[in-house]
Amino acid sequence: MLLHPDALLILLVALAIDAAVGDPDAIWRRVPHPVAWMGALIARLDRSWNRPERVAARRKAAGIAALVVILALSILAGALVEAALRALPWPMVSIGLVASVLLAQNSLYAHVARVAAAFSAGGIAEARRAVSMIVGRDPESLDEAGICRAAIETTAENFSDGVVAPAFWFALFGLPGLAAYKAVNTADSMIGHLSDRHRDFGWASARCDDLLNLAPARLAGLLIALAAPLAAGSPAKALGVMIRDARLHRSPNAGWPEAAMAGALGLALAGPRRYGRRLVDDPFLHAEGRRAATPQDIRRALRVMAGACLGLVGLVAAIALFLS
Repeated sequence: MLLHPDALLILLVALAIDAAVGDPDAIWRRVPHPVAWMGALIARLDRSWNRPERVAARRKAAGIAALVVILALSILAGALVEAALRALPWPMVSIGLVASVLLAQNSLYAHVARVAAAFSAGGIAEARRAVSMIVGRDPESLDEAGICRAAIETTAENFSDGVVAPAFWFALFGLPGLAAYKAVNTADSMIGHLSDRHRDFGWASARCDDLLNLAPARLAGLLIALAAPLAAGSPAKALGVMIRDARLHRSPNAGWPEAAMAGALGLALAGPRRYGRRLVDDPFLHAEGRRAATPQDIRRALRVMAGACLGLVGLVAAIALFLS
């Protein structure tokens, strides 16, 4: 299904369903979300195969084997589900509905919007609680500007790995590609960090996630830059900041959408930040930009994200027309 118009049309259906409906809590309180199934598998492999008493090389080999299992099972599950749905009436709608479950336009927008609203509803304490639901850094160490920058950064980064990357891999390989990407991305979030326990076992998952996000992150940055006018920004400036500063980020991918968002909003993003007791002393992206981010800047970032989502829809539709 490599860049087949059928896959692109289904992707348009999936993006529309996700934008309109998102992830209804009423359903996922009763039925485990597919990402929860993936997480359960990853956690079990971590418990069973990541033995602290093993030498580093053996833990790394076990992590590679775990990644192979994760990929094999996710691809198989995606292929079986897609084959079953194609045997039923209206496969375009049913496959699109399943694919929409693994996209995050609606849920990302809603979670970030809650941070902006929290300042009015309950002040900085409520805003810290809201932002703690979407970022890993220590919320108690954040002032108003820090909370706002954190929310804006996660908007940019998660637009890339929660919207553009899943859409990219679905467009190329259908549900198997989408399931494989989400499984790897979930593995990276669970075991791909540099803690003593996961530095070796999670190495393969982290590197695979980096590889799978290379193209989507750069596409996400471009879409964000093109949507800059929705926040009174300049696409040319956003692109310039992205090209200049993306490589300053410790991640090979997150810097692209974050730098584009920084340029679009005229803000300095990233920079030093605290995760629990660990201080990450990173340089700022768009260091000459304003650092005193406000709740209004969160709302501007959401307008940019919404415009970038529309840009993604337009791109998918244009490619589908070209290939038809």
